[in-house]
Amino acid sequence: MNLSSAVHKKIFRIVSISAKKIKQRSYVIGGYVRDFLLGKMESKDLDILTIGEGIKLAKEVSKNIIPSPKIRIFKRFGTAMLEYNNQKIEFVGSRKESYHFFSRKPVIELGSLQDDQNRRDFTINALAISLNRDNYGELIDPFGGFSDLKKKILRTPLDANITYSDDPLRMMRAIRFSTQLQFEIEKSSFQSIQKNKDRINIVSTERIVEEFNKILLSKKPSMGLFLLYQSGLLSIILPELVSLKGIEEKNGYKHKDNFYHTLQVVDNISQTKNNSLLLRWVALLHDIGKTYTKKFVPKIGWSFHAHEFVGSKMITNIFKRLKLPKGSSMKYVKKMIQYSYRPIALIGTNTSDSAIRRLLFDIGNDLEDLMKLCIADITTNNVEKKNQYKKNIYLLMERIRKLEEKDRIQNWKSPISGNDIMKAFHIDPCKEIGIIKNFVKDSILEGKISNNFHSAYFIMLKKGEELGFKKK
Repeated sequence: MNLSSAVHKKIFRIVSISAKKIKQRSYVIGGYVRDFLLGKMESKDLDILTIGEGIKLAKEVSKNIIPSPKIRIFKRFGTAMLEYNNQKIEFVGSRKESYHFFSRKPVIELGSLQDDQNRRDFTINALAISLNRDNYGELIDPFGGFSDLKKKILRTPLDANITYSDDPLRMMRAIRFSTQLQFEIEKSSFQSIQKNKDRINIVSTERIVEEFNKILLSKKPSMGLFLLYQSGLLSIILPELVSLKGIEEKNGYKHKDNFYHTLQVVDNISQTKNNSLLLRWVALLHDIGKTYTKKFVPKIGWSFHAHEFVGSKMITNIFKRLKLPKGSSMKYVKKMIQYSYRPIALIGTNTSDSAIRRLLFDIGNDLEDLMKLCIADITTNNVEKKNQYKKNIYLLMERIRKLEEKDRIQNWKSPISGNDIMKAFHIDPCKEIGIIKNFVKDSILEGKISNNFHSAYFIMLKKGEELGFKKK
């Protein structure tokens, strides 16, 4: 079998020669083989399996490369890593694993190639290619992984119940691979995920979220999110999202299913330019407040008044529970959700300039992301309505652009500082300084004065005199 690019061919030849010298058989295994067979030439994974000591082989390989690359050794795991031509190569000795019920950390013993392939999560990840002289380039496929690749099926090498129960993170990995590769999880394997879903509780939150983030970052996150829902894992990981599911009808009025709507919004965001993981989290959580604000109004229908405000208040607990990054990341998500409906409320010719200035002031540098969210939030199947909604947002964006060009409100800083106020009136720090600063800010945002020092200084003096201060 042709082993891909010139760089990889050279690496494999060096590994082959080195392994022969220390009398250890070697193979390239796992992600690289999978991606190579799928025609993905830029695989980031290059795992070398040796029947013996991985660290010993890494050291021998390093000797045969000029200049010799540094080796990172992980004694606890018996693995080593080095970098050659911008390619990270990991070396590991073949092993077999056994598990205790209350831990996903295996008891590891030395094993054969077959033992190592047996412990792999999916047949497509158990594929190996020999780097040994007697059968160099031969594909070793004991579980039919190559056939599964062609059929686009995800299947465990051994009993799925044992595979998922032993290491429940594999349930998340199954759904992640299914989403990334657009593969179908074999029916009995998926049933095993449903059966073993509660085992996910023994996995660290960090590892669960790491896989969840990879699902969110895929080309079509809704596929993975729906599989997480079907499996029952989503109810454990993010019950706030599952609670959005369902349509309620009363007196002929019904609302849309906000769960499916959310999945579509996440997909829409994933197709925009320069979308970040955090913006995808915003799309995922932007409607979670609707569960708690849903109300039926006779002769009008269903209302979710202030759902964006309620939703933003829920973010702190969600981030804490999932151990997501706090600080600026959490503030961004909270702010985006809080203001998610604000641009929609500003659509129309009757909206005042001051209302738009306040949006610019409140949202700052995140305006572009907010508008992306608003467009992604349009999920109607009515093409005419969808085009009209988008047109309304684009018109608002143009109005915002012109107003910002004139007034420079985005990332606004007051032309008047607290020091300016204290100096003008010869006063010490006090609450009145804050009152004056807010008055100046409101006067600018409402368009009563221009956004410059001269205008702000004049109105500052006027407000100060109203409060009993006199210019010295």
